[in-house]
Amino acid sequence: MRFCQGERCVEIVRGDITDQDTDAVVNAANKALAPGGGVAGAIHRAAGPELWEESSQLGGCATGEAKITGGYQLPAHHVIHTVGPVYGEDPEPAALLRRSYVNSLRLADEHGLRSVAFPALSTGAFGYPMEEAADIALHSLMETLPDLGSVRLVRMVLRGERDQRVHVGAAQHAAEELGWEAEKEG
Repeated sequence: MRFCQGERCVEIVRGDITDQDTDAVVNAANKALAPGGGVAGAIHRAAGPELWEESSQLGGCATGEAKITGGYQLPAHHVIHTVGPVYGEDPEPAALLRRSYVNSLRLADEHGLRSVAFPALSTGAFGYPMEEAADIALHSLMETLPDLGSVRLVRMVLRGERDQRVHVGAAQHAAEELGWEAEKEG
């Protein structure tokens, strides 16, 4: 499903983050930006060893911050690495999760990128409840996107049907509050 405000759109799709043809994909990274499990492991495997060679030179990444590298063997030309909060451990997890989304978008905009694909940050090994995380994600994206210069498309890429349904519901709620229009694809 797609939600738009003028030329800016947020799409909610099921798929594989490593297959996205957007200008950048967002990596749900650890603080060392190292290959690991989940989204980070999949992105590093698909991009090839050059991704770790470059990201290992960045000095890590703090929770809520974002850094950019090349995409190497991915269809996307860039990877934006962000570290989301660990639910139940990091203080103020909602604020940190919001910062991860907003800082990733702003970094994409600083680099003149037009499209970015996000996974559901912090909802895997970091334990953030999907419903709460989806609400924060969609509100953050829809509030930030209209103020950017180059970014026109944000795609939320979810693995399962339930995750997609939760994100569509959160997007509908955010769209109503923020004046976005829902479009059905096809």
